Amino acid sequence: MKLALPMTAAQLVNVLYSVVDRVYLGRLPDSDSLALTGLGITMPIVSILMGLANLCGTGGAPLCSMSRGRGDDGEAERVMGNAFLLLLILGGAATAFFLALKGPILYLFGASPDTFPHADGYLTIYLLGTLFVMISLGMNPFINAQGFGRTGMMTVLLGAAVNLILDPVLIFVFHMGVRGAALATVISQALSAAWVLAFLTGKRAILRLRRENLRLEAGRTRRIVSLGLSGFFVNLTTSLVQVVCNATLQRCGGDTYVGVMTIINSIREVFIMPVHGLTNGSQPVAGYNYGAKQYSRVRQSIRFSVGVTVAYSAAFWVCAMLVPGALIRVFKSDPEILAAGVPALRIYFSMFLFMSLQLAGQGVFVGLGRSKQAVFFSLLRKAIVNAPLTVLLALWMGADGVFTAEAVSQLVGGLACFTTMYLTVYRPLGRLADGEAGP
Repeated sequence: MKLALPMTAAQLVNVLYSVVDRVYLGRLPDSDSLALTGLGITMPIVSILMGLANLCGTGGAPLCSMSRGRGDDGEAERVMGNAFLLLLILGGAATAFFLALKGPILYLFGASPDTFPHADGYLTIYLLGTLFVMISLGMNPFINAQGFGRTGMMTVLLGAAVNLILDPVLIFVFHMGVRGAALATVISQALSAAWVLAFLTGKRAILRLRRENLRLEAGRTRRIVSLGLSGFFVNLTTSLVQVVCNATLQRCGGDTYVGVMTIINSIREVFIMPVHGLTNGSQPVAGYNYGAKQYSRVRQSIRFSVGVTVAYSAAFWVCAMLVPGALIRVFKSDPEILAAGVPALRIYFSMFLFMSLQLAGQGVFVGLGRSKQAVFFSLLRKAIVNAPLTVLLALWMGADGVFTAEAVSQLVGGLACFTTMYLTVYRPLGRLADGEAGP
């Protein structure tokens, strides 16, 4: 609980960066829904950038925990140094790539001539601050992996507080619109990145970021990438589905339905982040005790993460089914958006409970270093089930088919991932725990 609660709060606050932007942009005068929709067009690119940060953070942090469990703090620091350098290289390459090709990419991702100026204005400034975003997101797990959950929470609280202050000032007072939202995010993440680096190079840290460890070593980097691919593919496949959905909805319903999907994605991010916090909070405990061969405690962490995430998801599901209109009005009160959004939201979240099972199962795989299973189930739900089904069902059901495809993928992916985790991890750990206890 000492790790899970601060990390849950941190994950929830972290998502406020983009969600607060969308709330303010939805209230811009004389913009209809174009500013909000334009911001939604950029989300697949933002998701890819976050995926690269997760590649380093979720790949390196569990390896640090397992090394600490074995008593090898030197190896844990070398893992962290490799992950940090890899993060800088990937961040620089991604910034250059998207700046060079942002125009055709945004149109490919569902922009129209009306929404492109808003999308381009936001993305250009956001890309210039990519490294700040990636350092804040990608290195914070190394603080949590050392047991400093409250310090990790402060990373995002600091940035979110600044973002909440700067957003209305830059958007409305200085009349910067979407550019103001992007600049507020970049400044906020720069402060968070400075906080993370100050801690990891300071005296309080158990594991420190040292200059001599800032070099890529093939075997260690390969293990980081192998384990981090799960987190990366979660974001990459989310980006893929967002692109397919936006392009399909643009064809079926125009900018209105792209705006609806932007709002639904925002609601999903807010309510799913606590689930990520709970599962991530259990990972250092699971990884440390797995490295120390304390298998009964690993099973306890699994039961905790699954039980709490399912209970939380059930509460959100009830909320989404009963008051969908209230959730949408947080972002936009436009009658056209509400008419299209209420039934779409109910369809989209109808199987959300099963989605929590997938997140809990993948959290276990990542925490114990089971990279192949984690990667497979990341790909299964989004790339193998959701994306093709979005196109097929849209041909039959129109815009409703896009939202139905998400619900089906949540059901299939959740059951497949959780069942596999139970049979291949939880039950075998029970047999090892029996041996640990002795005859």
